[in-house]
Amino acid sequence: MTRILVTGGAGFIGSVLAEKLITNPDNYVVIVDDLSTGNVEKLPHHLPKDNWRFVKADVNEYRDIAEIMLGKKFDYVFHFAAYAAEGLSPFIRTYNYDNNLRATAGIVNECIKNNVKRLVFTSTLAVYGHGDGGIFDENQILKPIDPYGVAKMGCEMDIQIAGEQHGLDWCIIRPHNVYGVKQNIWDKYRNVLGIWMFQYLNGEKLTIFGDGLQTRAFSYIDDSLEPLWNSATNELASKQIINLGGTKEVSIKHACNTLIKIMGGGEISFEEERHEVKHSIPTWEKSVEILGFEHKTDLEEGLTKMWEWAKQQPMRERFVWPSYELEKGIYSYWKNKK
Repeated sequence: MTRILVTGGAGFIGSVLAEKLITNPDNYVVIVDDLSTGNVEKLPHHLPKDNWRFVKADVNEYRDIAEIMLGKKFDYVFHFAAYAAEGLSPFIRTYNYDNNLRATAGIVNECIKNNVKRLVFTSTLAVYGHGDGGIFDENQILKPIDPYGVAKMGCEMDIQIAGEQHGLDWCIIRPHNVYGVKQNIWDKYRNVLGIWMFQYLNGEKLTIFGDGLQTRAFSYIDDSLEPLWNSATNELASKQIINLGGTKEVSIKHACNTLIKIMGGGEISFEEERHEVKHSIPTWEKSVEILGFEHKTDLEEGLTKMWEWAKQQPMRERFVWPSYELEKGIYSYWKNKK
């Protein structure tokens, strides 16, 4: 039986992948999450408990992750646990580095000690910064423009050093703008498509920072599941860094208008411009060649599925930071604590 550890398994990507892995009776999956931003409702309670279990633990606590992994002989570790809010990261610097860089160092240590076959680490396009004319290629020099990108870049470098010095096998995935059913729509600072859905459901205007002409490549979660599994098991993915996600360039304004059409209403409110990358379009050839990625779900289809799910969700309290580490320069919209 293949033994798999998924950190952040009650979050978005982690929970969806974990459920897919559990449906294979040849896998045994241990899901770890501290439930700080994840949700127990995302766990696969509808599936038999024969080949999975949930452990509530904080990967920032080194003793916890060491205890979970000691002697368990995991074949693969998928490390998804992170607070991915690059726009907010300049205002929560110490939390950002603890939650990303420090936590990943502990995972790396335990993967080495326990002879894990491969660590799959989900990084981010934020490591590129502005990239090369808005195009992000895996071989480019990294120049992140926010602490979140810096933290993820540090994690990537540490993992590669562990590979060179200790023989750790790894695959670094840089997903981008992933969305879909089970995404957290109750966080004020991240997941723009979910933010808009929450705003519309609560009678608020749909906020866009700047003119909305920023471009992104959105990725429906289902299209990335098989490639994520291949990142752990395909020999060609060994010690590779791979962009993973949608291949079509879309402006933020166009994405918002598409969602308005699907929801049957909504009004855009253009807010002050923020410190962010204007154009973020990754290359995708490597994900196709090595991981078998296919962009099957266009934005309108994916948003329709996500919206149908979102409408059925209970009204949860929105996550808002009670205080920021740094107030200077924070955007006026985020000053409003609601």
